[in-house]
Amino acid sequence: MNADLIVDAKGLSCPMPIVRAKKGIDSLQSGQVMQLEATDKGSVNDFQGWIKQTGNEMLKMEEDNGVYRFFVKKA
Repeated sequence: MNADLIVDAKGLSCPMPIVRAKKGIDSLQSGQVMQLEATDKGSVNDFQGWIKQTGNEMLKMEEDNGVYRFFVKKA
């Protein structure tokens, strides 16, 4: 999946992946896609809650060797 912006939050713990996600999504236009990569297991639940709060759309979430990738389309 192609992303307009890739945000690296690997090695960071809560709440920093969400802080980086907010900064990243704020820099995008409506309809653009952000890919965020994190290694914190807690980011899975945090990210789903953040998506609900912001109204953005989670396109896909995947995990590969402890790296969680979230693909979010800006509302």
